[in-house]
Amino acid sequence: MLQINFIRENKDLVIEALEKRGLSTKETLERIIELDDRRKAIQFETDSFQAELNKCSKEIGKLFAQGKQNEANGMKQQVADIKEKVKANSEIQHTVKKELSDLVISLPNVPHKSVPPGNTEEDNEVFKAWSADLPTLGENAQPHWDLAKKYNIFDLELGVKIAGAGFPVFLGKGAQLVRALINFFLDEAREAGYLEIVPPLLVNESSAFGTGQLPDKDGQMYHATVDDLFLIPTAEVPVTNIYRDVIVNEADFPIKLTGYTPCFRREAGSYGAHVRGLNRVHQFDKVEIVQIVHPDKSYDTLHDMLKHVEGLLTKLELPYRILRLCGGDLGTASALTFDFEVYSAAQKRWLEVSSVSNFETFQSNRLKLRYKNETGKSVLAHTLNGSALALARIIACIIENHQTPEGIVIPKALQSYTRFDLLS
Repeated sequence: MLQINFIRENKDLVIEALEKRGLSTKETLERIIELDDRRKAIQFETDSFQAELNKCSKEIGKLFAQGKQNEANGMKQQVADIKEKVKANSEIQHTVKKELSDLVISLPNVPHKSVPPGNTEEDNEVFKAWSADLPTLGENAQPHWDLAKKYNIFDLELGVKIAGAGFPVFLGKGAQLVRALINFFLDEAREAGYLEIVPPLLVNESSAFGTGQLPDKDGQMYHATVDDLFLIPTAEVPVTNIYRDVIVNEADFPIKLTGYTPCFRREAGSYGAHVRGLNRVHQFDKVEIVQIVHPDKSYDTLHDMLKHVEGLLTKLELPYRILRLCGGDLGTASALTFDFEVYSAAQKRWLEVSSVSNFETFQSNRLKLRYKNETGKSVLAHTLNGSALALARIIACIIENHQTPEGIVIPKALQSYTRFDLLS
């Protein structure tokens, strides 16, 4: 959530920056400033009324002490009139604050200056291309959904029976591969200095709001309405919310957290080869990395997180590229996002497997996540997160790219986890 003072002091900058997202926000920002001025004026008037009330209360006490009851009772009417004015102001203030809050919440984050303009994924910029030749497979190469049936890796129809479309059931060595990847990703994160967290899989509305899922992505989350809880779309939500309403010590930066969770998203719904198999599902496993850092360090941290994800893909022997997302493709909370895509040799297309983002102060303002600087002033921290990695598409790419006539060759980095080197 943008800070109102930032909007006031940088209105033209915000207007120009949000145009990268394809948004015209001049009228909204002017209304926000107008409402903030109105809020301040009402508060000033209310404070004046309150000061007058305090003065009158003391005067009434003196009059009663002096035996001047008629004068004291007369002043009581004056107090009653002031109280009515305070009450009326309170009602107006509530309306003004509600409209002001709704407008501020409706604004996405200001994109970083390096974000390219654009409205669709076609406008995303290739930040780092794959430098080698893309893998090619023989004429008998198969997509992962056919390989899954051949080697009994996962069963989509069984998932439909149990839950519905988009809920794969992994079987045998396929299940072992899932567990191996989770442990591999967690071990790599832990070796990089991240503290492992096992968080809840459901969160309350405050948590979903804090990291930006609400109200922006309300329709994409599963909602347990009886208890008003939401199934998490990513571990970012519960892990980051550990620090909601917390003032951290500056000396504790960087705060590095990682967590594995199943993730739940209602967003599937289109049809075709691009969403077949594991390309888009409602439930998938993911290891997330989260950092809370000093504002001066957040972009260095972002690039460190990119290197971490690159290292994972290199060890999995998968061809990848990195995209810098354009303004129109950015998530609401993000100032800058890099997507990792892995090339699927069987499908001959790139599949997104990770997003790494810097939210700057957008999340921390909602979370009230601060630290005290050297002057003792409370300052908003910067938050970042990244997928390291999302399993469904990673598994699709592993079994497609590493297929041979004998079976699926397991990358060397995983073999100590799977305890087999060939899935056949």
